[in-house]
Amino acid sequence: MESYFRLKHHNTNVKTEVLAGISSFLATAYIIVVNPTILAQAGMPFSGVLTATVLVSFFSSLMMGLYARNPILVAPGMGLNAFFTYSAVLGMGVTWQVALGAVFWSGIVFLILSVFNVRTLIVRAIPRPLRFAIAAGIGLFITLIGFANAKFIVANPSTIIGVSPINPALLTFLGGLLLTSVLIVRNVKGGILLGILITTLASYPLGRWWATDMEPLITWQGFASAPDFSLLLQLDFVNSFKLSIVPVIFAFVFTDMFDSISTFVGLAEAADLLDEHGEPRHVQRSLTTDAVATTLAGLVGSSPGTAYIESAVGIEAGGRTGLTAVVGALLFLPFLFLAPLLSMIPSIATAPALVLVGAFMVRPVTKINWFKMDDAIPAFLSMVLIPFTYSITQGIIWGFLSWTALKLVTGKSKEVSIALWVIDIFAILALLL
Repeated sequence: MESYFRLKHHNTNVKTEVLAGISSFLATAYIIVVNPTILAQAGMPFSGVLTATVLVSFFSSLMMGLYARNPILVAPGMGLNAFFTYSAVLGMGVTWQVALGAVFWSGIVFLILSVFNVRTLIVRAIPRPLRFAIAAGIGLFITLIGFANAKFIVANPSTIIGVSPINPALLTFLGGLLLTSVLIVRNVKGGILLGILITTLASYPLGRWWATDMEPLITWQGFASAPDFSLLLQLDFVNSFKLSIVPVIFAFVFTDMFDSISTFVGLAEAADLLDEHGEPRHVQRSLTTDAVATTLAGLVGSSPGTAYIESAVGIEAGGRTGLTAVVGALLFLPFLFLAPLLSMIPSIATAPALVLVGAFMVRPVTKINWFKMDDAIPAFLSMVLIPFTYSITQGIIWGFLSWTALKLVTGKSKEVSIALWVIDIFAILALLL
């Protein structure tokens, strides 16, 4: 294990990697329930999607750990599942079987791009100021997700967003946030994981003491349930290959590609997971893993798989090698049978970890030259649009386009590589389609 993952070289050990893997899993595990909830609205059986979600998460995260050797979990992506349900199935009127076929074909496109190293070239074409901005933007995005999960930040028709009134659940979240912060400041090993577990225990009485005016945060739905393989190989290969489905395939390709690329770049910059050339570590293998995850998702019955930004929780807990991803992958597998147990970890328990991860991921902004405005403005737009649009893809698209536009009109077109011009073309197509 030491020689394969090179633990000493990365200044880590088995205990740290295991705790990091558990932390990443706890921050990511919500997808096991959330993904089926969204895809069920497309007419797919909840239990079948749950099984598919676990299979994609397990095999893809395991491949990320053993093949790419990066501490990043892979699972069906949020945003991609919403596009699958609300845009492809409900919006365009295609069947979910055809939509699964589109997921499969987009995965094949990913694999082709990965084999010919095109995706790696795309990563290297991203200007370094944008890389730093993407890392910070993802950190802000994770923080926003954490506050939203805790219902600290809520919708407000007058001011767009607002702060929720103080209530028992919010107090529990704030207590967990303070506790986790103290553990991190005191450099307690596994502090993030301890924060999640203690906040879970603290939240348990809420469903009992205040059940009259709020839903119980923790419910018991049984101990085990049998896996449902009814969606295995239910995709429509033929009809999903028609010309009318090309926009769906392209949307999956573009969104998943830039979600995964920006996640890899952001996590690598924030956690110094870089090779000797300053590039994200094992990037080609990581992107190939992402491609396999999407292809597998179409076969087993889920929306596309992608690298998870919540992996930052485990990375901040000390995870630096593929062993972190292996541990996280193994923790997914039992939930083929034990999915009801996830109801014991409420969103307010993982929310403090997500909020605090943002504090670590904004560090790269110090590497941006904020006095060189043709670099600073595109970096700023990319950074703030990721959380403001609730989309990593939108943030990176407008970062690319504004970078190119400013360099062009200020006579610095030589700073725009050919690869970046190609990216810009696809970015514009993505906006139009």
